[in-house]
Amino acid sequence: MQAATTRALQESEESLNAIFDAGPDAMLISNNEGIIVLASRQVEPILGYKPKELLGQSIELLVPDAYRQEHAEHRNQYIASPTTRLMGQRREITARHKDGNECTVEIGLSQISSAIGVFVASSIRDIRDRKSAEDAVRAHAEKLRYLYELSPLGIVLTDMEGRYLEFNQAFEKICGYSAGELRALDYWQLTPRKYEDAEKKILDDLACTGHYGPYEKEYVRKDGTVVPLRLNGAQVAASNGEKFIWSIVEDISSRKQSEDKIRELAFFDHLTGLPNRALLHDLLRRAISSSQRSEMFGALLLIDLDNFKTINDTRGHTVGDQVLTKVAELLKKSVRNDDIVARLGGDEFVVVLVHLDSEINDAAGSVKEIAEKILDVLDHRIQLGNSSFQCTASIGASLFRGAETTQEDLIKQADLAMYRAKAMGRNTISFFDPTMEAAVLARATLEQELRIAIDENQFTLYYQPQISKTKEVIGVEALIRWLHPNRGLVAPDGFIEVAEETGLILSMGHWVLHTACLQLSRWAKMPEFEDLTLAVNVSAHQFGQADFATQVQAILLTTGANPYRLKLELTESVLMVNAKEIAAKMSSLKSLGVGFSLDDFGTGYSSLSYLKLLPIDQLKIDRSFVRDVLLDPNDAAIARTIIALAHSLQLSVIAEGVETQDQQKFLDTAECDSYQGYLFSKPLPIDEFEKFHSDA
Repeated sequence: MQAATTRALQESEESLNAIFDAGPDAMLISNNEGIIVLASRQVEPILGYKPKELLGQSIELLVPDAYRQEHAEHRNQYIASPTTRLMGQRREITARHKDGNECTVEIGLSQISSAIGVFVASSIRDIRDRKSAEDAVRAHAEKLRYLYELSPLGIVLTDMEGRYLEFNQAFEKICGYSAGELRALDYWQLTPRKYEDAEKKILDDLACTGHYGPYEKEYVRKDGTVVPLRLNGAQVAASNGEKFIWSIVEDISSRKQSEDKIRELAFFDHLTGLPNRALLHDLLRRAISSSQRSEMFGALLLIDLDNFKTINDTRGHTVGDQVLTKVAELLKKSVRNDDIVARLGGDEFVVVLVHLDSEINDAAGSVKEIAEKILDVLDHRIQLGNSSFQCTASIGASLFRGAETTQEDLIKQADLAMYRAKAMGRNTISFFDPTMEAAVLARATLEQELRIAIDENQFTLYYQPQISKTKEVIGVEALIRWLHPNRGLVAPDGFIEVAEETGLILSMGHWVLHTACLQLSRWAKMPEFEDLTLAVNVSAHQFGQADFATQVQAILLTTGANPYRLKLELTESVLMVNAKEIAAKMSSLKSLGVGFSLDDFGTGYSSLSYLKLLPIDQLKIDRSFVRDVLLDPNDAAIARTIIALAHSLQLSVIAEGVETQDQQKFLDTAECDSYQGYLFSKPLPIDEFEKFHSDA
């Protein structure tokens, strides 16, 4: 019987070595009497014996005399254990090398029950090096053992019909079936039919090489859930020629979930679930390639929500996030199934429209139609619980067909068009125009020149007189001018907007305020100028600085200017951010004697509450009302209303942009207090203003 068994195992040795030789451990197969019937190649580097030298030898050959009884007891105890189908607990033993020296190895026992008999497999691992370094790596080894225990492998023996013959408990746990259920289970109850072609390839691989894998598939567990797996296997044959398949099955659910999560984090926006910038580039590349093959136009729409910052500032970021999520849903519903909706970040979204038309005009018409649909959907109030929000958008569009325009250029073009849409009044769509790119380059140049201008002090102040009803000069407004080295004198319209957008307005505004206060200090020593007030415009960015009031106080102290002669002009946009904070700053400066004028009154989001709550001294009628005060009854009514309102609140009122005597007469009749405009004087450099005042 022993000889027959040995011959049968030897006949399958070549196939079994495919499994035995795959790892670093030595594998010994012995029968119930402890006679070695099969040995792997790794025996020699660990114990010094060639595999053939061990065949027919007792397993005790490899155990020193002092440890033979202990080893025999452990082996017999294992064989008699009712848990023989489990991998035996690995233990360290002292083994004997062929040269007679003792060595420490780790051994694990497992029982193999198959069609050809019951055997004990000994897995022998050389741990001499590990033992020598054990103290240094103990903590690391503990982590590795912990990870190993969390990643159990299933081991299963099947016949060529797919019947489950032998398996360990890890395999049972993976499948969710008991041992009895697995043995009675049809193969295709566990493996979905969609893998039929793949299973045929596995059989082909086994026939050609005797191995298969690594191979990924899914099992349907007993509870109906699907578990992803990674399998490796080898084919073995019994002495009678019957073939079997040993497979190692790894549950890779955690890995798959991690991969899905990593992919989600890498390519999808965490808030809206839309593709993010990274995935957009890949999707856009495919859309461009598709347009080249189909010769049909596509388009990229860059969508920026109008005034979204106001929602964040007034209602908080949580509500802002809810609005963005709702906008994402509305965008997906507004486009076709093949189109792409992505989020770049903040309140910027991208829509890629594909397969529009082969004619550019028709394609542009389709883009306009879809964009207007988006604008219409977003223009309706977004309902979130008991609150609703108006959420219009500005859309920039850029057409493409083929790879003539790169992804980066497409996004850049759409971005330019989007800013043009904002400049057109928002809540509209604008198509990219090459002239827009030139405008952006010019803007970049202007920004760089402005930075140089600040460093080199290329600015000066001009002064425009403010005239009373009795034609006396009662004050001036300080207006910045740029003494450009090449373009000469540049008015604020040519650079203030860029200064606001880039934050350069802070340095610029501080210089204006300091220079104006220095001038007030000089005039205080000149009797004919000492009673003049000097008005200085303050931008929203500048006034919004937390220490603005402290800055003004410091400038007044260092320049020696009389605060009662300083008047700060604020626009209504300054007052919209945080009423309590604004009131605190204004009150702090008011206590020093600084006055306040509300500039461009009536052109913004006017609220009478500003006039009630804030320490304002003067209202300024905007030039847009003054210009047509004699032609437009509405402008005339607005001007009268502002004057009457100011007087009823004990405020003074000044009209700017007065250019004709008829305009002045109308305003005189309406009882306007003072004027400013070209009828009296344009803004003048300091020496010309002082002469103008002296001659007045």
